[in-house]
Amino acid sequence: MSMSCDRVGNLLLAKFSATGSTDVCVFIPASIVFWLLKHLPVNQDPSLQPPPPPPQITQADWDSPYVPRALTVNAKVLPGKISMTFNLDRKPDLTVILDRSNVEMMRQIMGHYTQDLIDLEG
Repeated sequence: MSMSCDRVGNLLLAKFSATGSTDVCVFIPASIVFWLLKHLPVNQDPSLQPPPPPPQITQADWDSPYVPRALTVNAKVLPGKISMTFNLDRKPDLTVILDRSNVEMMRQIMGHYTQDLIDLEG
């Protein structure tokens, strides 16, 4: 999983890699990013191993007319992982399951971008 922020500060582009499947991209509005930051658990395990190298985000990912926008997200904490189902604007819902190392990486990346994002609900 990798993320990149738009120039305006209202979207993150998330690119998820899946085992045995192609990468998938989704635009995540800042409001969802700030909600996730409030609700994602912080890693408490000092021996947590880093995730595999993330997929690269390119300009083609940003320019693709097929990348959907998340409208809402439903996150569930499961043993050792988190399931997130994104309700999308023009495709069926997208469910991703992230292990603890990817959850921590996602939390850190989103935290890094809080300076660039505009929290319209905060």
